[in-house]
Amino acid sequence: MSFSTTLRITGIALLATTTFSGCAALNTSKERGGAIGAAAGAAVGGAIGNNNGGTARGAIIGAAVGGAIGAVIGHQMDQQAKKLEQNIPGARIERVGEGIQVTFESGLLFETNSATVSTAARENLRNLANSLSEYPNTELVIVGHTDSRGEDAHNQTLSEQRSRATAAYLVSQGVPVSRIRTVGRGEAEPVATNDTDAGRAQNRRVEVAIFASEAYREQLRRQPR
Repeated sequence: MSFSTTLRITGIALLATTTFSGCAALNTSKERGGAIGAAAGAAVGGAIGNNNGGTARGAIIGAAVGGAIGAVIGHQMDQQAKKLEQNIPGARIERVGEGIQVTFESGLLFETNSATVSTAARENLRNLANSLSEYPNTELVIVGHTDSRGEDAHNQTLSEQRSRATAAYLVSQGVPVSRIRTVGRGEAEPVATNDTDAGRAQNRRVEVAIFASEAYREQLRRQPR
């Protein structure tokens, strides 16, 4: 069973209300998909993430096809990654397997201890939305992370709110909610030490995993070769 299928079985739900006003579009949408619920998201994200270097990377690796089809997808991801590097300054763009991981430091998107997308961040997210519209055969998992300061429960909630707020803004820019799933991982997946300011800044982040949709993978499988 693919990672995306597991997400749909264990965690399909409409994106919950966040402090960002655009989330109303997610809450009222009738489209397939939605977001991973908090409990299911933590369970699935933890299981996948711990085995594959993080939840975002796990989503990409879990969607990999390999072979000739994987090569076709990989080529398309190469092209998309180049454009993202040109259009989203400040974000880290990484090619991972047959997908792309986009990492935003939380400070680029949100004010301290806030889940409202900042005015300064909106251009970056608009550019990401434009790229997603240009490459419609992709899905994404948005993963929120915090540092270890504060209560675990607060950090978990904040990470979920930030991933949903990021998703809500992308939906407000035309990205179908059916392409998006969200996860909050709180302080569970640090990429640096939490003992220094610099390390904590790296841990406060939002990651966007971009990979080929199930429908597109199936379409490529059915093409004569």
